Amino acid sequence: MSETFPEIREAVRKLCARFPGAYWRALDRERAYPTEFVQALTDAGFLSVLIPEEYGGSGLGLAAGAAVLEEIHRSGGNGAACHAQMYTMGVVLRHGSPAQKEAYLPKVASGELRLQAFGVTEPDAGTDTTRITTFARRDGRDGYLVSGKKLWISRAEHSDLMVLLCRTTARADAAKPSDGMSVLLVDMREAVGNGLTIRPVRTMLNHATTELFFEDLVVPAANLIGEEGKGFRYILDGMNAERILIAAECIGDAKFFIDRASAYAKEREVFGRPIGQNQGVQFPIARAYVQMTAAELMVEKAASLFEAGEPCGTEANMAKLTASEASWYAADMCVQTHGGFGFAEEYDIERKFRETRLYQVAPISTNLILSHVATHVLDLPKSF
Repeated sequence: MSETFPEIREAVRKLCARFPGAYWRALDRERAYPTEFVQALTDAGFLSVLIPEEYGGSGLGLAAGAAVLEEIHRSGGNGAACHAQMYTMGVVLRHGSPAQKEAYLPKVASGELRLQAFGVTEPDAGTDTTRITTFARRDGRDGYLVSGKKLWISRAEHSDLMVLLCRTTARADAAKPSDGMSVLLVDMREAVGNGLTIRPVRTMLNHATTELFFEDLVVPAANLIGEEGKGFRYILDGMNAERILIAAECIGDAKFFIDRASAYAKEREVFGRPIGQNQGVQFPIARAYVQMTAAELMVEKAASLFEAGEPCGTEANMAKLTASEASWYAADMCVQTHGGFGFAEEYDIERKFRETRLYQVAPISTNLILSHVATHVLDLPKSF
């Protein structure tokens, strides 16, 4: 298959070569944020590819962003440290006021501001977003007082701004469960210690995820994105972009594992011949390649629909499912091909194995995608 955006891909590969496996292994051990890597991506303009030129970005489509993230992962890195900037920015771009766009997008494009945090998930709501309870009430001073908590909010400690979804009307008082939610842009530099507390959550991978506690956090009314009560529909496009971009990361992961397994199978000799000469080793690698290629086509289709402004919720979900399953199969295959060496830190396979496993669960689990396809595409009855 011919590569899309070959110049961008080559430039990303060269940048990633400056951050080899040893760099990522050291960060993984300490659960540290890859500040130098994110800064290099920012300086090169890769994190602003989706921001229009009038605001200092490249003005390219989602497929270009997908190419950037895919190459980061194929090179052995992890785009999760910064991928949110691509899709959270879209909420401001598509639904923000002219003043908000002028105030924030140029600074996000230049790197002066980081927009990395997406505050949606809550401990008692999970992926049923309509059941969030974090509430923003008007305080009579042309602002909101936000109270509640969020969970699994990544990069909150490394972001200047956060797109926050909260209720401004209780679910019971809304005409529909998806009504009554609003989007606020929170300045993390002012919020932390003044109504916002961040608690890191240590996990099996280096993902900088946190739990957030809001206690009468003051957010100016000027930071409301769009209209009050219509926030749920504003974040849907962001969620579709998120799923497509993460699917592209999974394609990159799958290619990483296939590249590593193929090279090792040709070099490693047992009983006097390369292990790749055995069909028991060949076939799993070949199957991983077939699954990855099929998933890659699904990602391309979803991205093209998104760029055309067409409905793409189902395609975005299917791209994320097929790509995450392809990467997970490739990860398991790669460990099996390497045998004991697959568990050795220096090979980077066990780290990438842990990282790609996340995408079976987040940002939306495989079962929820299957439920979406069953009820929205196949018209099967909903289960309760």
